[in-house]
Amino acid sequence: MMAEASTPRKTTKIPAWKKLHDTVQDANTLRQEAVSAQHDHLITEIETSDGPLATTLRAVYDGDELGKFQETLDTRIKSHDREIERMCNYHYQGFIDSIRELQQVSGDAAKLKDEISGVDSELQKSCDPLLAKGDELVKSRKIQKNITAAIENLSMCLPVLELYGKLQEQMKNRRFYPALKTLEQLEHTYLPRVISHWFSQTMSEAIPKLREKIKEASMSELKDFLESIRKHSEKIGEVAMTHAAEQNNMDPTIVKKKLKKRRAPPPPNPFSGEVEAMPEVVREDSLEGEEELSAQDLVDFSPVYRCLHIYSVLGDKEKFETYYRQQRWKQARLSLQPPAAMHESADAYRKYFHDIVGFFVVEDHILHTSQGLVNRAYMDELWEKAVEKIVATLRSTAAKLVNQNHWNAQKSCKVSNLMLEIKKLIVLFCHTLKGYGFSVGRLLELLLEMRDRYSEILSEQWVDIFNDIFREDNYTPICCNDEEEFSLIMSQLPLNDAELQQSPYPKVLPYSQFVPSIYNQVKEYINACLKFSADLHLSHTEIDDMIRKSANQLLTKTLGNCLSNLIKTPRLSLIQLIQISINMNYLERSCEHLEEYISSITGAEKDSVHIARLHGTSMFKDARNDAEQHIYQQLNLKIDEFLELANYNWMLAESSGHASGYLMDLVAFLQSTFMSFTNLPEKVAKTACMSACQHIAGTMMGFLLDNDIRQLTLGSLQQFNLDLMQCEQFAASEPVPGSNDGTLQMAFADLRQLLDLFLNWDWSLYLADYGKQQSKYLRVQRLVAISLLEKLNNADKKKNNLFASLKRNERDKKKLVETVLKQLKGLENGTTPQV
Repeated sequence: MMAEASTPRKTTKIPAWKKLHDTVQDANTLRQEAVSAQHDHLITEIETSDGPLATTLRAVYDGDELGKFQETLDTRIKSHDREIERMCNYHYQGFIDSIRELQQVSGDAAKLKDEISGVDSELQKSCDPLLAKGDELVKSRKIQKNITAAIENLSMCLPVLELYGKLQEQMKNRRFYPALKTLEQLEHTYLPRVISHWFSQTMSEAIPKLREKIKEASMSELKDFLESIRKHSEKIGEVAMTHAAEQNNMDPTIVKKKLKKRRAPPPPNPFSGEVEAMPEVVREDSLEGEEELSAQDLVDFSPVYRCLHIYSVLGDKEKFETYYRQQRWKQARLSLQPPAAMHESADAYRKYFHDIVGFFVVEDHILHTSQGLVNRAYMDELWEKAVEKIVATLRSTAAKLVNQNHWNAQKSCKVSNLMLEIKKLIVLFCHTLKGYGFSVGRLLELLLEMRDRYSEILSEQWVDIFNDIFREDNYTPICCNDEEEFSLIMSQLPLNDAELQQSPYPKVLPYSQFVPSIYNQVKEYINACLKFSADLHLSHTEIDDMIRKSANQLLTKTLGNCLSNLIKTPRLSLIQLIQISINMNYLERSCEHLEEYISSITGAEKDSVHIARLHGTSMFKDARNDAEQHIYQQLNLKIDEFLELANYNWMLAESSGHASGYLMDLVAFLQSTFMSFTNLPEKVAKTACMSACQHIAGTMMGFLLDNDIRQLTLGSLQQFNLDLMQCEQFAASEPVPGSNDGTLQMAFADLRQLLDLFLNWDWSLYLADYGKQQSKYLRVQRLVAISLLEKLNNADKKKNNLFASLKRNERDKKKLVETVLKQLKGLENGTTPQV
């Protein structure tokens, strides 16, 4: 291009700048035309638009040609002004004509005005009466409207006022639940209709206060109800337990307190001045008129229902339930609190049980008649707490009954009867509450514990009974003079004996009266234990086991201790001990009949493997052995009394030729005594006889070896030998059956060999056979022989001192004695004796 520019053509050509200028001019023209067209369009919109011009004006001000637009707008205004002027000029003549016509009309209008004023004056005169009537009519219409409005308002207000009056009347009559319903109706239905009236506000402000008043009043009624059921709880429980007794075939009189009728005392005896004691009369009709009453008959439950409904409507049901349960638990704790000295009276137990039963009967009624005030879970929890307290209370009172410091027969009998009555009350208590759905397992377990305590009390009571039997018995065999007496004894203790049955009257039984008495008292004890086991719903086997356990306790501990104390009594004679030993044999045999008796009254099978056996047999055996030992001891003591009368002259020159008097009396006593051993077992009689012989032999040996005796003569030994011969004769006479086998004589063998040795002066044989089993004097002990020889030697020495000259044989004898002594003493050193 630069080349073309540098080489210009010669042809004529328009310059470039001129072309550019023309192009710019054309663009400006087009732009101005477009702006003008836009301004015309905007002005047209302004002229024709009936709505807001905000959008159009915004378009004007948003553009860049505001001045140009104003020029265009001014040009348009001027154009319109010229148009208006042209039109005015065109209609000017018509305007002038119109003015003229208007002036003419103005004159006519003034004339018409005057006429109208005249007509108006006339019309005012004629309408004045009508206007007065119209005013009156308006006033009447206004009055009528007010009356109608008043009637309408009164029609709305009167039901409200009547309902409020009804509410006040219900509050006055303490009909709180209907009053609450009325209050709800007044608040939600009637008061909103008269909200514009001043009294509605007053009523609205009074409604919360009335609600609180209703709550307080219903709570006051509830408190009165709680006080009432607390007062009637005992009676409710008594009626409930009476019904339960009838349903369970129990004696209903268990429940009732024995009320005594009051009578005037009789006049005093005119002669003695004493007043005769009146018999106690028990009222049996005191509760007849009330037996059929139920809890709702004795107590009005409506207050608790009303209070529950009221609190439910007011939205405080949970608060009411909490309060009710708290108050009832407080009352339950009062009912569970035992009366003072409850363990001393059955009536105190009755009151205690009646109160508790009454409490739970009321709660059960509330459970089934109210909606959610109490539920089964609450009742079960309350019962568990109550059972724990009841069990602890009964266990404590039972312990107080047992742990008495001093017992006597009358007191013990009273306590056992009280325990039996308490047991019946507990059983009936369990039946009653079980009928209301409560679990009584723990109470039944407590009865088993109380049974053991009852057995302890009975055992204490039977201690006095047994001791009375022992005290009153004469310890002689029973004598039956006729068949009636014999049948009576056999009915008391059926120990059949064919030989005894066939023997003629009078019949003498081997045992004394205390055997049938003990047997019958053990049966009475068993019957007393059976009474406690009644109504416990135990099987025959369980009852049998319980009875046998109690009977074993009575036989082994109570009766066993009583027999042991009896046997150890110092006042018992030998004959009484012998009779006791005989009695033990028959009491031992009676245990089999006791076994049969227990099985018969309990209904258990006698041969059942589960049945425990009575331990009385072993106890009676032990008692018999104890009695036998005391027989031996008593016999020996009696023998000692005779032996203490022995008065030997150990310096006697020659014997009297007959046995000592004390020994003859002793033998006579033994013979008579062993005659009473006929009813004892042969072994016992033989043992007693052997014991007596051994005791006599030992005592007589003691006489010879007494250290206080320093000297003795052969004459005294000969006298002693006569006494020994008497003893040997007694032993050989078979004092008891079966004792003729020579065993009794063996008791005196030591004495016999010793006296034979000295009286026969057979020292050469003794020394020769010393230590040999075939020795004739095997039982003679060396030291015993030395002791007697020394005493003989001492007697000889004394004689030598008395007499200066001795006979030759005396000197030889003295020398022989010294030789034998020397040889006996030499045996101790192991030297061989010189015969």
